[in-house]
Amino acid sequence: MPAFLIDLIYVASAILFVFGLKRLGSPVTARRGNALAASAMLLAILGTLLDRAIVSWEIIATGLLVGTLIGVLLARTVKMTDMPQLVGVFNGFGGGASALVAAGELIGAGGGVGAGAGTAITGAAGILVGCVTLSGSFIAFGKLQGFVPGRPLTYPLQRTLNLALFLGLAGVSWYILSATDYLTALGVLAALALLLGVLLVLPIGGADMPVVVSLLNSYSGLAAAAAGFVLGNPLLVLAGALVGAAGLILTRLMCKAMNRSLANVAFGAFGSGDGGGVSVDEGEKSVRRTTTDEAALLLAYASSVVIVPGYGLAVAQAQHEAKKLVDILQGRGVTVKFAIHPVAGRMPGHMNVLLAEADVPYDLLVDLDDINTEFSRTDVVVVVGANDVVNPLARDPSSVIAGMPILDVDKAQSVIVIKRSLSYGFAAIDNPLFYLDRTMMLFADARDALGSLSREVREI
Repeated sequence: MPAFLIDLIYVASAILFVFGLKRLGSPVTARRGNALAASAMLLAILGTLLDRAIVSWEIIATGLLVGTLIGVLLARTVKMTDMPQLVGVFNGFGGGASALVAAGELIGAGGGVGAGAGTAITGAAGILVGCVTLSGSFIAFGKLQGFVPGRPLTYPLQRTLNLALFLGLAGVSWYILSATDYLTALGVLAALALLLGVLLVLPIGGADMPVVVSLLNSYSGLAAAAAGFVLGNPLLVLAGALVGAAGLILTRLMCKAMNRSLANVAFGAFGSGDGGGVSVDEGEKSVRRTTTDEAALLLAYASSVVIVPGYGLAVAQAQHEAKKLVDILQGRGVTVKFAIHPVAGRMPGHMNVLLAEADVPYDLLVDLDDINTEFSRTDVVVVVGANDVVNPLARDPSSVIAGMPILDVDKAQSVIVIKRSLSYGFAAIDNPLFYLDRTMMLFADARDALGSLSREVREI
């Protein structure tokens, strides 16, 4: 195919990538953005296949078929509560694929001597970042899935060992430039990078996994960009750079939402990490318990209701019951909105995706900055499985979550908290919201409670 046609395909793909990424910034346009980005990737693949000398079309067709089947199967079978784990695994595979591509090109060129200094440096960077992403992502997956303890796993001389690994990786990468036994050097580089990925993620608690997943997503993009330099493919460099930059921006925004630095997330060993903490017997503290009958009466005769979804809603798969309750309340003339905290759930946008699955209209989802001014004028707030993101202790300078932006639900006229118990959240601290006079605790499974509330409100 003529070179100018290949260039046109690459330009069209790049434009679609940029517009697709832009549209992912809003829930309203996210689906179209995803479709544009997928179309861009299809064009990129077609352009690459037409531009390169293909050794075996049969192997490529088999890979495409197997990958498509796996993708469709995962899309249809993975539960929404497991989506963060799936995203983590995808990040890992993306990093691993980039590392393999970079290693393959270096081996095919005869190592750093045959490939040249530029290719050797970018190839080593691709292997390093890709392998760190691979092992780090699978540790993050293990923490989210429960295979690996969610609490921060620290060890003696942690930072010293990490520094030693960094220096070792730098030394091996430099050695690859002129090594004749480059296969051994590449193996050592990959092994050290895999170990570094494990050691970097182990000390991070489960509460910070959304930030880690976002950061590892950025790493996978950087690894792809490095592989693009090795291959001499400008489109892969562009796509990788877009993913890397978007991941870094999202990571920064999430750290800002928790009022913490990235260094504190990476090295602070924050929280218990399992979302459970120490369970407290409801009888030990003075809480105002309620029933579904009492809560339904309060909701039915309210003028405005705000629902705050948390990870407990995702675990209970209660999003559809929440949608039913919203429909019933709106049928009675009640104004209903959802308050979305940026770090609610276990991945960026978790609550948005969860509620979108239940066909909750996008205009009912209101971000923290916009909804906080409305709580003082809200009749009833229903907190479903959320804890730290509504904890007033964030206003206490001595608290471990001091300064963290929270949803100001304690300013509403009445608060209904649906929760199984008084167990702590990821930060492993108590929540004074539960003991306020205006707060009513409905101890139940979120799905059962919302279903019961829907039935009771309908009958009033």
